[in-house]
Amino acid sequence: MAPKSFDLVVIGGGPGGYVAAIRAAQLGLSTAVIERAHLGGICLNWGCIPTKALLRSAEVYHTMTHAADYGLTVEKAGFDLQAIVKRSRGVSKQLSSGVAHLLKKNKVTVIEGEAKFADKSTLDVALTKGGSEKVTAKHIIVATGARARVLPGLEPDGKFIWSYKEALVPDTMPKKLVVVGSGAIGIEFASFFNMLGADVTVVELMDRVVPVEDAEISAMAQKSFEKQGMKILTKSKVSKVEKGKDTVKVFIDQDGKEVTIDADRLIMAVGIVANTENLGLEKINVKLDRGHIVTDEYLRTSEPNVYAIGDVTGAPWLAHKASHEGVICVEKIAGVKDVHPMKKENIPGCTYCHPQIASVGLTEAKAKDAGYDIRVGRFPFLGNGKAIALGEPEGMIKTIFDKKTGELLGAHMIGAEVTELIQGYGIAKSLETTEADLMHTVFPHPTLSEMMHESVLNAYDRALHF
Repeated sequence: MAPKSFDLVVIGGGPGGYVAAIRAAQLGLSTAVIERAHLGGICLNWGCIPTKALLRSAEVYHTMTHAADYGLTVEKAGFDLQAIVKRSRGVSKQLSSGVAHLLKKNKVTVIEGEAKFADKSTLDVALTKGGSEKVTAKHIIVATGARARVLPGLEPDGKFIWSYKEALVPDTMPKKLVVVGSGAIGIEFASFFNMLGADVTVVELMDRVVPVEDAEISAMAQKSFEKQGMKILTKSKVSKVEKGKDTVKVFIDQDGKEVTIDADRLIMAVGIVANTENLGLEKINVKLDRGHIVTDEYLRTSEPNVYAIGDVTGAPWLAHKASHEGVICVEKIAGVKDVHPMKKENIPGCTYCHPQIASVGLTEAKAKDAGYDIRVGRFPFLGNGKAIALGEPEGMIKTIFDKKTGELLGAHMIGAEVTELIQGYGIAKSLETTEADLMHTVFPHPTLSEMMHESVLNAYDRALHF
């Protein structure tokens, strides 16, 4: 059988891959996506979306248990863990089906199977239904994503030690839980189980939780988590585990001191590893750096017709980064004029713990390290009418400006709905907005967004409500 031939083939149907394929089809390229598991990738099926569905259930339950604070009465608030999980899986299934519809609508060919390079223009595909076929393309995009990092001796076993997959479909509600890693994945699961009543301990190797965030935000987050009942162990690592009949004993080295915890379950959330194995990359001229594919600002690899986008190319490991890279890459391939390269400093990051955390651009420390003379503004949720009315007075918005030019260098938030607010600063950074532009913008009242305005004003000693 003659090989199937396309202008563009994308390996991987995650948030980077399927978006790239749709944009390619819009630009008139004959396009195929090769996916070995689920359209939508980890994000829709085992990451971004189902975790948010779980967290929403936990947030509603948390609010129910504090109904009296709102003048309401709720008797015997409770939850059904399996019903919560069922809802989460239903949300994922709905969105994954939506991706299939979008690809079909845009006349993108979907090939179910696992691809491997035979040469720079040819892929051997082991089909999911059995058998194999060859696919050729003028251009090939690698969008194979990443998987959870596994530490020796702490491999997920599906019972006592969970990866994010087991944590998304828990078979039981743990009374005592240890979460290893306080990045976005770890702290979101810690929040979920903590809000449902578990005794949660978070183990973090660095000297603070959510360590990629601004230090001031990290400190506020830890204080809030501990207030909610979480135990936070920083400068700590799990040295070993001993599995019993019904529990697991976790041995923790806390800055040279041994701590042991008897827990029902342990969740591993210590980073990810790029999916570059078994792709046949050794047959083509694609360079790797610490397991990730090396690309230029337009996502081109060192092999002229091969590209890579998303988690397989390295940090930040975010779905929206992958999608945007897919669009940039395809538009460059199609010859679209004035394609803007990716600016990683303009990519917002969001963590959906309780309270939420969001940021874009440089932290205060990194701005100083980069040699900027800066102005810093802050505004507390406690000074905002909408936050108080919502019963969410805990949090802060922090902005960082170049003192010389007024350029917005970074913005950092903690509190209710900040994952929705952050895009305002994301747009500002993309437009190279100055403090004057933000000061002259009218923010509606009463809204949480008013704090964004006040934080800017505060950086220039002009705050009106602080």
